[in-house]
Amino acid sequence: MLLKKLALLNYKNFDTQDFEFDTKINCFVGANGIGKTNVLDAIYHLSFGKSYFNPITTQNIKHGEDFFVIDGEFLKNDRDEKVICSVKRGSKKIIKRNGKAYERFSDHIGFLPLVIVSPADRDLITEGSDTRRKFMDGVISQSDKDYLQNLIKYTKVLAQRNSLLKYFAVNNTFDQDTLEVYNEQLHVLGTSIHSKRIAFLEAFIPIFKEQHALISNGVDQISLSYDSKLSQSNLLILLKNALEKDRALQYTSVGIHKDDLNFEIDGYPIKKFGSQGQQKSFLIALKLAQFHFIKTQSQTTPILLLDDIFDKLDESRVSHIVSLVDDSQFGQIFISDTHADRTEKVVKNIHQSYKIFKL
Repeated sequence: MLLKKLALLNYKNFDTQDFEFDTKINCFVGANGIGKTNVLDAIYHLSFGKSYFNPITTQNIKHGEDFFVIDGEFLKNDRDEKVICSVKRGSKKIIKRNGKAYERFSDHIGFLPLVIVSPADRDLITEGSDTRRKFMDGVISQSDKDYLQNLIKYTKVLAQRNSLLKYFAVNNTFDQDTLEVYNEQLHVLGTSIHSKRIAFLEAFIPIFKEQHALISNGVDQISLSYDSKLSQSNLLILLKNALEKDRALQYTSVGIHKDDLNFEIDGYPIKKFGSQGQQKSFLIALKLAQFHFIKTQSQTTPILLLDDIFDKLDESRVSHIVSLVDDSQFGQIFISDTHADRTEKVVKNIHQSYKIFKL
């Protein structure tokens, strides 16, 4: 899959900008704040219908303007595909494929497989479980439509159950029958989601460990594991046992929305015991594993976005990444960097065609 052209109108710091891309490597270079990352984010936007860095859609409209438009021309399976994402203040976001608007944005997820590696990924280590669940769900959803729909349904039922718990508290009442309707729905959806997460990690973890060994020369002993109460008991029992707690808290305290991923190095949490370099290697291995997993599942080579990674890594890790992407397994790559000379030196060592855009 290739992105041939990109046109931006009122997107973040851009008034209007057009790009025509190389089929292999495309580099955006320039000073900080000039918009390099914004171009990568626009490409991400076309794939996922939202920004990677700022999910509040209207905040991606250029200051002083009322709308933005991102227009991309892709080549997928020898067919031209035109995707447009547009937003106007006070109106709903619109995503169109070949002139036809999606009724459900979720139908677009996975059509343009993409992986981004960014300094912002550090949130996966430093932030709470919600960030790690979103990563896991995002990888699975790109190749499993049923999983994504079940996740959307689960989130809706969860919100309804939480509203009911609040209603009970405010009105000093309780209705077991209504609550059990929601419990049953959460159980069915949650069990399916839990099973697919387990199956995903069984396939994903070996790929992740392989990628990490390539980046770090196998020096560190790392592990990735899934933490879920559903591995100990079914959700109906968990919900029943947590009823009094849920009524007191006025929200649902157990379920797949509380699951987490454990990141460890030498048997200890990498957040507390991993150096900055070890954490960076862990995260890049995670993202490269995501790339290979999605490629296998979707039978399409994802676009790879490398945001500012040369500035955040030491030379040895950069050379490892360069050697990894200098491979027929990778397709089109987009790179942002502050130093044009450094970028050109790096991409010249990758024996592929390239284009450099100085912003």
